[in-house]
Amino acid sequence: MSVTRLIARDELRLMVRNRVAVIAFTLLVLLTLVAVLSSWVHQRGNAELRDRHKDAAEHAFGAQPDRHPHRVVHYGHFIFRPLGPLAAFDPGVDAFTGSSMFLEGHRQNTANFGDVRQSSLLVRFGQLTPAFVLQVVAPLLLIFLGYGALARETERGTMRLLMLQGASRGQVVRGKLLALGTVALVAGLLAMIGFLAIAGQPGALALPMATIAIGYAAYLALWVVLTLLVSASVRRSRDALLALVALWAVAVVLLPRLAPDMASAAVPLQNRLQTNVAIARDLRRMGDSHNPDDPHFAAFKQSVLKRYGVTRVEDLPVNYKGLLALEGERLTSELFDRYAGNSYAAQDRQNALVKAAGVLSPAIALRSLSMAAAGTDFAGHRRFLEQAEAYRYTLVQRLNRMQAEAVSYSDDTATDADADRRKRVAAENWEQIPDFTYRAPSGAALAAGALPGLAIELGWLVVAGLLLARASRRPGESR
Repeated sequence: MSVTRLIARDELRLMVRNRVAVIAFTLLVLLTLVAVLSSWVHQRGNAELRDRHKDAAEHAFGAQPDRHPHRVVHYGHFIFRPLGPLAAFDPGVDAFTGSSMFLEGHRQNTANFGDVRQSSLLVRFGQLTPAFVLQVVAPLLLIFLGYGALARETERGTMRLLMLQGASRGQVVRGKLLALGTVALVAGLLAMIGFLAIAGQPGALALPMATIAIGYAAYLALWVVLTLLVSASVRRSRDALLALVALWAVAVVLLPRLAPDMASAAVPLQNRLQTNVAIARDLRRMGDSHNPDDPHFAAFKQSVLKRYGVTRVEDLPVNYKGLLALEGERLTSELFDRYAGNSYAAQDRQNALVKAAGVLSPAIALRSLSMAAAGTDFAGHRRFLEQAEAYRYTLVQRLNRMQAEAVSYSDDTATDADADRRKRVAAENWEQIPDFTYRAPSGAALAAGALPGLAIELGWLVVAGLLLARASRRPGESR
Protein backbone atom coordinates (compact mmCIF):
# COMPACT_ATOMS: atom_id res chain seq x y z
CA MET A 1 0.00 0.00 0.00
CA SER A 2 1.34 3.44 -0.90
CA VAL A 3 2.27 6.02 1.72
CA THR A 4 -0.56 8.31 0.61
CA ARG A 5 -3.18 5.59 1.08
CA LEU A 6 -1.74 4.60 4.45
CA ILE A 7 -1.98 8.17 5.69
CA ALA A 8 -5.52 8.46 4.33
CA ARG A 9 -6.52 5.21 6.07
CA ASP A 10 -5.08 6.39 9.39
CA GLU A 11 -6.85 9.75 9.06
CA LEU A 12 -10.20 8.04 8.37
CA ARG A 13 -9.60 5.71 11.32
CA LEU A 14 -8.98 8.75 13.52
CA MET A 15 -12.26 10.32 12.31
CA VAL A 16 -14.16 7.13 13.13
CA ARG A 17 -12.72 7.08 16.64
CA ASN A 18 -13.85 10.67 17.13
CA ARG A 19 -17.40 10.40 18.45
CA VAL A 20 -18.16 14.02 17.64
CA ALA A 21 -17.17 13.46 14.01
CA VAL A 22 -19.30 10.32 13.76
CA ILE A 23 -22.30 12.07 15.29
CA ALA A 24 -21.87 15.09 13.00
CA PHE A 25 -21.64 12.91 9.90
CA THR A 26 -24.67 10.87 10.99
CA LEU A 27 -26.65 14.07 11.51
CA LEU A 28 -25.64 15.25 8.03
CA VAL A 29 -26.85 11.99 6.52
CA LEU A 30 -30.16 12.23 8.39
CA LEU A 31 -30.54 15.87 7.44
CA THR A 32 -29.94 15.02 3.80
CA LEU A 33 -32.54 12.27 3.87
CA VAL A 34 -35.06 14.57 5.57
CA ALA A 35 -34.33 17.32 3.03
CA VAL A 36 -34.82 14.93 0.10
CA LEU A 37 -38.06 13.55 1.52
CA SER A 38 -39.51 16.93 2.51
CA SER A 39 -38.60 18.45 -0.86
CA TRP A 40 -40.24 15.59 -2.71
CA VAL A 41 -43.40 15.80 -0.58
CA HIS A 42 -43.50 19.59 -0.91
CA GLN A 43 -43.08 19.47 -4.68
CA ARG A 44 -45.66 16.75 -5.09
CA GLY A 45 -48.16 18.61 -2.90
CA ASN A 46 -47.61 21.85 -4.79
CA ALA A 47 -47.95 20.11 -8.15
CA GLU A 48 -51.22 18.50 -7.13
CA LEU A 49 -52.52 21.80 -5.75
CA ARG A 50 -51.60 23.68 -8.92
CA ASP A 51 -53.14 21.03 -11.16
CA ARG A 52 -56.35 21.15 -9.14
CA HIS A 53 -56.56 24.95 -9.29
CA LYS A 54 -55.60 24.92 -12.96
CA ASP A 55 -58.42 22.51 -13.81
CA ALA A 56 -60.86 24.56 -11.73
CA ALA A 57 -59.83 27.83 -13.43
CA GLU A 58 -60.07 26.34 -16.92
CA HIS A 59 -63.46 24.82 -16.13
CA ALA A 60 -64.77 28.11 -14.70
CA PHE A 61 -63.60 30.05 -17.75
CA GLY A 62 -65.07 27.59 -20.24
CA ALA A 63 -68.33 27.23 -18.29
CA GLN A 64 -69.31 30.88 -18.61
CA PRO A 65 -72.80 31.45 -20.06
CA ASP A 66 -73.60 33.47 -23.19
CA ARG A 67 -71.96 36.85 -22.62
CA HIS A 68 -70.76 39.99 -24.26
CA PRO A 69 -67.08 39.37 -25.23
CA HIS A 70 -65.88 42.44 -23.34
CA ARG A 71 -67.38 41.08 -20.14
CA VAL A 72 -65.24 37.98 -20.64
CA VAL A 73 -62.21 40.27 -21.06
CA HIS A 74 -62.84 41.63 -17.57
CA TYR A 75 -63.84 38.24 -16.15
CA GLY A 76 -60.20 37.25 -16.45
CA HIS A 77 -58.47 33.90 -16.15
CA PHE A 78 -55.97 32.26 -13.79
CA ILE A 79 -52.98 30.40 -15.23
CA PHE A 80 -50.34 28.35 -13.44
CA ARG A 81 -46.72 27.59 -14.18
CA PRO A 82 -45.75 23.93 -13.74
CA LEU A 83 -42.34 23.52 -12.11
CA GLY A 84 -39.84 21.03 -13.44
CA PRO A 85 -38.65 18.05 -11.37
CA LEU A 86 -35.30 19.73 -10.64
CA ALA A 87 -37.11 22.46 -8.67
CA ALA A 88 -37.45 20.01 -5.76
CA PHE A 89 -33.67 19.93 -5.47
CA ASP A 90 -33.31 23.72 -5.62
CA PRO A 91 -36.57 25.77 -5.57
CA GLY A 92 -34.64 28.97 -6.28
CA VAL A 93 -36.74 32.13 -6.42
CA ASP A 94 -40.07 30.33 -6.74
CA ALA A 95 -40.90 30.71 -3.05
CA PHE A 96 -40.61 34.48 -3.44
CA THR A 97 -42.08 35.07 -6.91
CA GLY A 98 -44.97 32.63 -7.03
CA SER A 99 -46.07 30.57 -10.01
CA SER A 100 -49.64 31.64 -10.75
CA MET A 101 -51.03 34.73 -12.46
CA PHE A 102 -54.39 36.38 -13.03
CA LEU A 103 -54.85 37.54 -16.63
CA GLU A 104 -57.30 40.31 -17.54
CA GLY A 105 -57.76 43.04 -20.12
CA HIS A 106 -56.08 46.44 -19.84
CA ARG A 107 -53.74 45.22 -17.06
CA GLN A 108 -50.48 43.31 -16.87
CA ASN A 109 -50.36 41.56 -13.50
CA THR A 110 -47.43 39.78 -11.97
CA ALA A 111 -47.07 36.31 -10.50
CA ASN A 112 -48.39 35.75 -6.99
CA PHE A 113 -49.07 33.21 -4.23
CA GLY A 114 -45.41 32.58 -3.41
CA ASP A 115 -44.65 30.50 -0.30
CA VAL A 116 -43.05 33.48 1.47
CA ARG A 117 -46.29 35.46 1.27
CA GLN A 118 -48.33 32.57 2.65
CA SER A 119 -45.95 31.07 5.22
CA SER A 120 -44.03 32.33 8.21
CA LEU A 121 -41.06 34.65 7.87
CA LEU A 122 -38.77 31.69 8.58
CA VAL A 123 -39.13 30.70 4.91
CA ARG A 124 -36.99 33.73 4.07
CA PHE A 125 -34.02 32.13 5.85
CA GLY A 126 -33.95 29.21 3.45
CA GLN A 127 -35.93 26.04 2.90
CA LEU A 128 -34.61 22.64 3.91
CA THR A 129 -33.67 21.25 0.51
CA PRO A 130 -30.81 19.03 -0.68
CA ALA A 131 -29.24 22.12 -2.26
CA PHE A 132 -29.34 23.98 1.07
CA VAL A 133 -27.75 21.06 2.91
CA LEU A 134 -24.88 20.79 0.42
CA GLN A 135 -24.36 24.55 0.15
CA VAL A 136 -24.43 25.42 3.85
CA VAL A 137 -24.18 22.39 6.15
CA ALA A 138 -21.78 20.08 4.29
CA PRO A 139 -18.88 22.62 4.19
CA LEU A 140 -19.23 23.11 7.95
CA LEU A 141 -18.95 19.36 8.50
CA LEU A 142 -15.81 19.20 6.35
CA ILE A 143 -14.31 22.05 8.34
CA PHE A 144 -14.88 20.34 11.70
CA LEU A 145 -13.54 17.05 10.40
CA GLY A 146 -10.45 18.42 8.67
CA TYR A 147 -9.39 21.64 10.39
CA GLY A 148 -6.68 19.85 12.35
CA ALA A 149 -5.57 17.38 9.68
CA LEU A 150 -2.25 19.14 9.03
CA ALA A 151 -2.12 21.72 11.81
CA ARG A 152 -2.36 18.88 14.34
CA GLU A 153 0.74 17.21 12.88
CA THR A 154 2.68 20.47 13.02
CA GLU A 155 1.43 21.29 16.52
CA ARG A 156 2.39 17.91 17.92
CA GLY A 157 5.65 17.64 16.02
CA THR A 158 4.59 14.46 14.22
CA MET A 159 5.01 16.01 10.78
CA ARG A 160 8.80 15.85 11.12
CA LEU A 161 8.58 12.28 12.42
CA LEU A 162 6.57 11.25 9.37
CA MET A 163 9.13 12.84 7.11
CA LEU A 164 11.99 11.12 8.95
CA GLN A 165 10.25 7.81 8.29
CA GLY A 166 10.36 8.49 4.54
CA ALA A 167 7.07 10.24 3.88
CA SER A 168 7.27 13.54 2.04
CA ARG A 169 5.16 16.52 2.99
CA GLY A 170 3.35 16.20 -0.33
CA GLN A 171 2.41 12.59 0.43
CA VAL A 172 1.09 13.61 3.85
CA VAL A 173 -1.03 16.37 2.31
CA ARG A 174 -2.32 14.06 -0.42
CA GLY A 175 -3.20 11.40 2.16
CA LYS A 176 -5.17 13.89 4.24
CA LEU A 177 -6.77 15.19 1.04
CA LEU A 178 -7.83 11.68 0.07
CA ALA A 179 -9.34 11.01 3.50
CA LEU A 180 -11.35 14.23 3.70
CA GLY A 181 -12.29 13.94 0.04
CA THR A 182 -13.75 10.49 0.74
CA VAL A 183 -16.00 12.00 3.41
CA ALA A 184 -17.08 14.74 0.99
CA LEU A 185 -17.73 12.15 -1.71
CA VAL A 186 -19.98 10.07 0.54
CA ALA A 187 -21.89 13.16 1.74
CA GLY A 188 -22.38 14.45 -1.78
CA LEU A 189 -23.23 11.02 -3.15
CA LEU A 190 -26.14 10.61 -0.73
CA ALA A 191 -27.60 13.94 -1.83
CA MET A 192 -27.12 13.07 -5.51
CA ILE A 193 -28.91 9.74 -5.03
CA GLY A 194 -31.78 11.69 -3.51
CA PHE A 195 -31.54 14.10 -6.43
CA LEU A 196 -31.97 11.23 -8.90
CA ALA A 197 -34.87 9.86 -6.89
CA ILE A 198 -36.61 13.26 -6.99
CA ALA A 199 -35.99 13.91 -10.69
CA GLY A 200 -36.99 10.41 -11.81
CA GLN A 201 -36.02 9.49 -15.37
CA PRO A 202 -33.41 12.05 -16.54
CA GLY A 203 -34.42 12.11 -20.21
CA ALA A 204 -34.06 15.63 -21.59
CA LEU A 205 -32.82 16.84 -18.18
CA ALA A 206 -29.70 14.67 -18.19
CA LEU A 207 -27.46 17.57 -19.21
CA PRO A 208 -28.57 20.05 -16.49
CA MET A 209 -28.51 17.24 -13.92
CA ALA A 210 -24.92 16.44 -14.88
CA THR A 211 -24.05 20.15 -14.65
CA ILE A 212 -25.52 20.33 -11.15
CA ALA A 213 -23.64 17.20 -10.08
CA ILE A 214 -20.33 18.56 -11.40
CA GLY A 215 -20.93 21.94 -9.78
CA TYR A 216 -21.64 20.51 -6.33
CA ALA A 217 -18.74 18.07 -6.63
CA ALA A 218 -16.42 20.99 -7.41
CA TYR A 219 -17.89 22.97 -4.49
CA LEU A 220 -17.32 20.19 -1.94
CA ALA A 221 -13.87 19.52 -3.38
CA LEU A 222 -13.10 23.22 -2.98
CA TRP A 223 -13.98 23.13 0.71
CA VAL A 224 -11.83 20.05 1.16
CA VAL A 225 -8.87 21.86 -0.43
CA LEU A 226 -9.53 25.11 1.48
CA THR A 227 -9.76 23.24 4.77
CA LEU A 228 -6.39 21.55 4.22
CA LEU A 229 -4.87 24.76 2.86
CA VAL A 230 -5.71 26.67 6.02
CA SER A 231 -4.69 23.72 8.18
CA ALA A 232 -1.32 23.64 6.40
CA SER A 233 -0.80 27.38 6.79
CA VAL A 234 -1.10 27.67 10.59
CA ARG A 235 0.76 26.10 13.51
CA ARG A 236 -2.18 25.35 15.82
CA SER A 237 -5.43 23.51 15.23
CA ARG A 238 -7.38 26.14 17.14
CA ASP A 239 -6.21 28.86 14.78
CA ALA A 240 -7.19 26.73 11.77
CA LEU A 241 -10.68 26.16 13.17
CA LEU A 242 -11.25 29.85 13.88
CA ALA A 243 -10.01 30.88 10.45
CA LEU A 244 -12.12 28.29 8.63
CA VAL A 245 -15.31 29.07 10.56
CA ALA A 246 -14.79 32.77 9.83
CA LEU A 247 -14.25 31.94 6.14
CA TRP A 248 -17.42 29.84 6.09
CA ALA A 249 -19.45 32.57 7.80
CA VAL A 250 -18.32 35.21 5.33
CA ALA A 251 -18.48 33.11 2.15
CA VAL A 252 -21.64 31.11 2.86
CA VAL A 253 -23.72 33.32 5.15
CA LEU A 254 -22.67 36.97 4.95
CA LEU A 255 -21.81 37.60 1.29
CA PRO A 256 -24.84 35.75 -0.17
CA ARG A 257 -27.07 37.90 2.06
CA LEU A 258 -25.14 41.12 1.44
CA ALA A 259 -24.66 40.87 -2.33
CA PRO A 260 -28.36 41.24 -3.29
CA ASP A 261 -28.72 44.29 -1.02
CA MET A 262 -25.67 45.92 -2.57
CA ALA A 263 -26.97 45.14 -6.07
CA SER A 264 -30.36 46.69 -5.20
CA ALA A 265 -28.63 49.81 -3.94
CA ALA A 266 -26.42 50.03 -7.04
CA VAL A 267 -29.29 49.49 -9.50
CA PRO A 268 -32.55 50.97 -8.12
CA LEU A 269 -35.73 49.23 -9.16
CA GLN A 270 -39.20 50.78 -9.16
CA ASN A 271 -41.68 49.03 -6.92
CA ARG A 272 -45.12 47.93 -8.10
CA LEU A 273 -46.88 51.08 -6.87
CA GLN A 274 -44.43 53.41 -8.61
CA THR A 275 -44.75 51.43 -11.84
CA ASN A 276 -48.55 51.51 -11.74
CA VAL A 277 -48.56 55.29 -11.17
CA ALA A 278 -46.16 55.83 -14.08
CA ILE A 279 -48.23 53.60 -16.37
CA ALA A 280 -51.45 55.42 -15.44
CA ARG A 281 -49.76 58.75 -16.20
CA ASP A 282 -48.57 57.54 -19.60
CA LEU A 283 -51.99 56.08 -20.40
CA ARG A 284 -53.59 59.48 -19.88
CA ARG A 285 -51.05 61.01 -22.24
CA MET A 286 -51.50 58.26 -24.80
CA GLY A 287 -55.17 58.92 -25.48
CA ASP A 288 -58.75 58.28 -24.36
CA SER A 289 -60.90 56.12 -26.61
CA HIS A 290 -64.04 57.45 -24.90
CA ASN A 291 -63.19 61.06 -25.84
CA PRO A 292 -64.33 61.83 -29.44
CA ASP A 293 -61.93 64.79 -29.57
CA ASP A 294 -58.87 62.78 -28.58
CA PRO A 295 -56.22 63.30 -31.33
CA HIS A 296 -55.01 59.71 -31.54
CA PHE A 297 -58.39 58.01 -31.58
CA ALA A 298 -59.89 60.68 -33.81
CA ALA A 299 -57.16 59.91 -36.34
CA PHE A 300 -57.74 56.17 -35.80
CA LYS A 301 -61.45 56.63 -36.52
CA GLN A 302 -60.74 58.47 -39.75
CA SER A 303 -58.29 55.78 -40.86
CA VAL A 304 -60.89 53.06 -40.21
CA LEU A 305 -63.58 54.93 -42.15
CA LYS A 306 -61.16 55.48 -45.02
CA ARG A 307 -60.12 51.83 -45.07
CA TYR A 308 -63.70 50.61 -45.42
CA GLY A 309 -64.80 53.47 -47.68
CA VAL A 310 -67.61 54.79 -45.48
CA THR A 311 -68.30 58.08 -43.73
CA ARG A 312 -70.00 56.87 -40.54
CA VAL A 313 -69.10 54.18 -38.03
CA GLU A 314 -72.70 52.95 -38.27
CA ASP A 315 -72.02 51.97 -41.89
CA LEU A 316 -68.95 49.85 -41.08
CA PRO A 317 -69.27 46.10 -41.78
CA VAL A 318 -67.72 45.49 -38.34
CA ASN A 319 -68.40 46.78 -34.85
CA TYR A 320 -66.40 49.98 -34.33
CA LYS A 321 -66.39 49.50 -30.55
CA GLY A 322 -64.61 46.19 -31.07
CA LEU A 323 -62.01 47.93 -33.28
CA LEU A 324 -61.54 50.53 -30.55
CA ALA A 325 -60.96 47.76 -28.03
CA LEU A 326 -58.40 46.15 -30.32
CA GLU A 327 -56.51 49.42 -30.76
CA GLY A 328 -56.69 50.32 -27.08
CA GLU A 329 -55.36 46.94 -26.00
CA ARG A 330 -52.55 47.19 -28.53
CA LEU A 331 -51.46 50.56 -27.19
CA THR A 332 -51.68 49.61 -23.52
CA SER A 333 -49.85 46.31 -24.11
CA GLU A 334 -47.00 48.13 -25.85
CA LEU A 335 -46.78 50.40 -22.81
CA PHE A 336 -46.86 47.46 -20.41
CA ASP A 337 -44.14 45.69 -22.41
CA ARG A 338 -41.95 48.80 -22.33
CA TYR A 339 -42.16 49.10 -18.55
CA ALA A 340 -41.70 45.36 -18.13
CA GLY A 341 -38.63 45.49 -20.37
CA ASN A 342 -37.15 48.30 -18.25
CA SER A 343 -37.81 46.28 -15.11
CA TYR A 344 -36.27 43.13 -16.61
CA ALA A 345 -33.19 45.09 -17.69
CA ALA A 346 -32.71 46.51 -14.19
CA GLN A 347 -33.15 43.10 -12.59
CA ASP A 348 -30.71 41.58 -15.08
CA ARG A 349 -28.12 44.18 -14.06
CA GLN A 350 -28.77 43.40 -10.40
CA ASN A 351 -28.39 39.67 -11.02
CA ALA A 352 -25.19 40.28 -13.00
CA LEU A 353 -23.72 42.10 -9.99
CA VAL A 354 -24.73 39.28 -7.67
CA LYS A 355 -23.24 36.67 -9.99
CA ALA A 356 -20.04 38.71 -10.23
CA ALA A 357 -19.80 38.45 -6.44
CA GLY A 358 -19.24 34.74 -7.03
CA VAL A 359 -15.60 35.70 -7.53
CA LEU A 360 -15.60 36.56 -3.80
CA SER A 361 -17.86 33.74 -2.62
CA PRO A 362 -18.04 30.25 -4.14
CA ALA A 363 -21.44 29.81 -2.48
CA ILE A 364 -22.88 32.59 -4.65
CA ALA A 365 -21.45 31.01 -7.79
CA LEU A 366 -22.89 27.63 -6.79
CA ARG A 367 -26.34 29.07 -6.11
CA SER A 368 -26.35 30.79 -9.50
CA LEU A 369 -25.30 27.54 -11.15
CA SER A 370 -27.82 25.44 -9.23
CA MET A 371 -30.84 27.69 -9.86
CA ALA A 372 -29.98 28.18 -13.53
CA ALA A 373 -29.65 24.44 -14.18
CA ALA A 374 -32.84 23.69 -12.22
CA GLY A 375 -34.74 26.40 -14.13
CA THR A 376 -35.71 28.22 -10.92
CA ASP A 377 -33.65 31.39 -11.34
CA PHE A 378 -34.85 34.82 -12.45
CA ALA A 379 -34.51 33.81 -16.11
CA GLY A 380 -37.02 31.00 -15.51
CA HIS A 381 -39.42 33.37 -13.76
CA ARG A 382 -39.09 35.91 -16.56
CA ARG A 383 -39.75 33.18 -19.13
CA PHE A 384 -43.08 32.45 -17.41
CA LEU A 385 -44.04 36.14 -17.23
CA GLU A 386 -43.30 36.69 -20.92
CA GLN A 387 -45.22 33.61 -22.03
CA ALA A 388 -48.12 34.57 -19.78
CA GLU A 389 -48.24 38.09 -21.24
CA ALA A 390 -48.15 36.74 -24.79
CA TYR A 391 -51.07 34.43 -23.95
CA ARG A 392 -52.98 37.26 -22.22
CA TYR A 393 -52.60 39.57 -25.20
CA THR A 394 -53.69 36.86 -27.66
CA LEU A 395 -56.68 35.95 -25.47
CA VAL A 396 -57.87 39.56 -25.00
CA GLN A 397 -57.43 40.45 -28.66
CA ARG A 398 -59.33 37.33 -29.68
CA LEU A 399 -62.24 38.44 -27.51
CA ASN A 400 -62.01 42.00 -28.83
CA ARG A 401 -62.06 40.70 -32.39
CA MET A 402 -65.06 38.59 -31.45
CA GLN A 403 -66.81 41.77 -30.32
CA ALA A 404 -65.93 43.48 -33.60
CA GLU A 405 -67.17 40.62 -35.78
CA ALA A 406 -69.93 38.85 -33.81
CA VAL A 407 -71.68 41.83 -32.18
CA SER A 408 -73.22 44.55 -34.34
CA TYR A 409 -72.52 48.19 -33.60
CA SER A 410 -76.23 48.97 -33.40
CA ASP A 411 -76.79 46.28 -30.77
CA ASP A 412 -73.66 47.30 -28.90
CA THR A 413 -74.88 50.88 -28.55
CA ALA A 414 -78.55 50.08 -28.04
CA THR A 415 -80.19 50.72 -24.66
CA ASP A 416 -83.58 49.00 -25.06
CA ALA A 417 -84.73 46.21 -22.79
CA ASP A 418 -83.70 43.44 -25.17
CA ALA A 419 -80.32 44.94 -26.11
CA ASP A 420 -78.38 43.01 -23.48
CA ARG A 421 -79.56 39.68 -24.89
CA ARG A 422 -78.65 40.64 -28.47
CA LYS A 423 -75.11 41.64 -27.45
CA ARG A 424 -74.28 38.20 -26.10
CA VAL A 425 -72.12 35.65 -27.88
CA ALA A 426 -72.65 31.89 -27.61
CA ALA A 427 -70.88 30.18 -24.72
CA GLU A 428 -69.24 27.63 -27.01
CA ASN A 429 -66.81 30.37 -28.06
CA TRP A 430 -65.13 30.33 -24.62
CA GLU A 431 -64.66 26.57 -24.81
CA GLN A 432 -62.83 26.92 -28.13
CA ILE A 433 -60.17 29.23 -26.69
CA PRO A 434 -56.96 27.19 -26.18
CA ASP A 435 -55.61 26.78 -22.65
CA PHE A 436 -52.29 28.25 -21.54
CA THR A 437 -49.38 25.86 -22.07
CA TYR A 438 -46.04 26.70 -20.52
CA ARG A 439 -43.10 25.94 -22.82
CA ALA A 440 -40.23 24.75 -20.65
CA PRO A 441 -36.65 25.38 -21.81
CA SER A 442 -34.57 22.56 -23.22
CA GLY A 443 -32.00 20.77 -21.13
CA ALA A 444 -29.22 22.29 -23.23
CA ALA A 445 -30.54 25.80 -22.54
CA LEU A 446 -30.65 25.13 -18.78
CA ALA A 447 -27.11 23.75 -18.79
CA ALA A 448 -25.85 26.71 -20.83
CA GLY A 449 -27.30 29.13 -18.29
CA ALA A 450 -25.35 27.38 -15.53
CA LEU A 451 -21.96 27.52 -17.30
CA PRO A 452 -20.83 30.93 -15.93
CA GLY A 453 -21.35 29.77 -12.35
CA LEU A 454 -19.62 26.48 -13.10
CA ALA A 455 -16.65 28.33 -14.62
CA ILE A 456 -16.27 30.46 -11.46
CA GLU A 457 -16.58 27.38 -9.27
CA LEU A 458 -13.89 25.51 -11.19
CA GLY A 459 -11.71 28.63 -11.16
CA TRP A 460 -11.93 28.73 -7.35
CA LEU A 461 -10.97 25.05 -7.21
CA VAL A 462 -7.97 25.48 -9.50
CA VAL A 463 -6.62 28.46 -7.53
CA ALA A 464 -7.10 26.72 -4.19
CA GLY A 465 -5.48 23.55 -5.56
CA LEU A 466 -2.43 25.48 -6.76
CA LEU A 467 -2.06 27.16 -3.36
CA LEU A 468 -2.32 23.81 -1.60
CA ALA A 469 0.24 22.30 -3.97
CA ARG A 470 2.58 25.18 -3.13
CA ALA A 471 2.00 24.66 0.59
CA SER A 472 2.73 20.94 0.14
CA ARG A 473 6.24 21.70 -1.11
CA ARG A 474 7.21 23.63 2.00
CA PRO A 475 9.59 21.79 4.34
CA GLY A 476 8.10 20.32 7.51
CA GLU A 477 8.22 22.38 10.70
CA SER A 478 8.79 21.26 14.20
CA ARG A 479 6.78 22.58 17.07
